[in-house]
Amino acid sequence: MRPYEGLFTAMVTPFRADGAVNEEAAVALGRHLLANGSNGLVIGGTTGESATLSDDELAALVALLVGELGDEGIILGGAGSNSTHHAVELTERVVAAGAEAVLSVTPYYNKPNRRGIRRHFEEVARAAGGTPVILYNIPGRCVVNMGPDLLAELAQVDGIEAVKQANSAELQPIDGLAVLAGNDDILAANLDQGGAGGICVASHVVGTEMRRLFDEPDARAEIDASLRDVYATLFLTSSPTCTKAALNLLGLEVGGCRLPMVDADEHELAEVKAMLERHGLLQRAATA
Repeated sequence: MRPYEGLFTAMVTPFRADGAVNEEAAVALGRHLLANGSNGLVIGGTTGESATLSDDELAALVALLVGELGDEGIILGGAGSNSTHHAVELTERVVAAGAEAVLSVTPYYNKPNRRGIRRHFEEVARAAGGTPVILYNIPGRCVVNMGPDLLAELAQVDGIEAVKQANSAELQPIDGLAVLAGNDDILAANLDQGGAGGICVASHVVGTEMRRLFDEPDARAEIDASLRDVYATLFLTSSPTCTKAALNLLGLEVGGCRLPMVDADEHELAEVKAMLERHGLLQRAATA
């Protein structure tokens, strides 16, 4: 299996009460995810609160999980930035830490044009030194969209091998790239189209059920329909607020969020708890 095929969880970053990265909890959570449906983990993605992780924290976390869990699953490193120089440095660091592939988001806020995007990713791919680069197209956060024609052009750059597609309206096969669903609710559709898999969030709590989307194609539509409320509940507000709430309720202690992300309020917490109860997850956790 190539290091961008299958079900990947964009893992939350556990924090201690003082806000420091909780390394022991990260290893425990990662091991749990790999034992419950995930082929691999993305460390330092959006759900991992990458915007508030220092470069040292990110590199150390990737190295830790590669060392502790690299024999159990695939460890990918998030290494994106809106500064090409910074993206290159991050890429070099997560590759040196042992990441099997690099997830690199479209430069955000400064809105580069098409030529700028290509040059940016050429430099990132060069820095990766042969480690596969997974493009991350998420115009909802980055403002800039990489359309199918641009993605096909970027596929010609040596080292760029896949795309995490979070523009649901443009989900389609891309010549030269493995396509990973970037939103949970399009994973089934991506698999139906022959896509490589997905980088998901709901797999934190329903990983074994999401694995069935791969293993039971004849039941895929039914399974997907049964999980729609999970996908929606975890994104009641900005990620990873509700995902961390769910994990804490299930006894997988991941702590709170770093500002400007905030913890779930009473309404959000009640919605998360109700979803977990509907799916029998709280009961299952209590008897585990």
